[in-house]
Amino acid sequence: MAAPTSVDDYMAALPEAPRAALEKLREQIKAAAPQATETISYEMPTFKLDGRFLVSYAAFKNHCSLFPSSEKVIEACGDELTPYLSGKGTIRFTTDKPLSPALVKKIMEARIEEHVAVPRRR
Repeated sequence: MAAPTSVDDYMAALPEAPRAALEKLREQIKAAAPQATETISYEMPTFKLDGRFLVSYAAFKNHCSLFPSSEKVIEACGDELTPYLSGKGTIRFTTDKPLSPALVKKIMEARIEEHVAVPRRR
């Protein structure tokens, strides 16, 4: 399979269930971070804010993942996030048990707060 060149290409290549789950996640991220831009990075849909990484997400054979790459997000979301954690910065969910819109909003708020607090590298 060729590497996707756009988020829409990435989504179009997915089976129906993960595509639907990731489209919902995509819309929730857009709602929480309307100023963020979408791109493909490391062959995954990625949101950037001010040209810097914010979050990415992807579908895999048996699950989907959200990658905030942030311990601050884990701290901010606490026990609510625990059932979904896999590794240091990976949030895993299945198409039949997606992340709640409230949890996605909380994740994004923590990630944006962290993003704003860390100055851009020169």
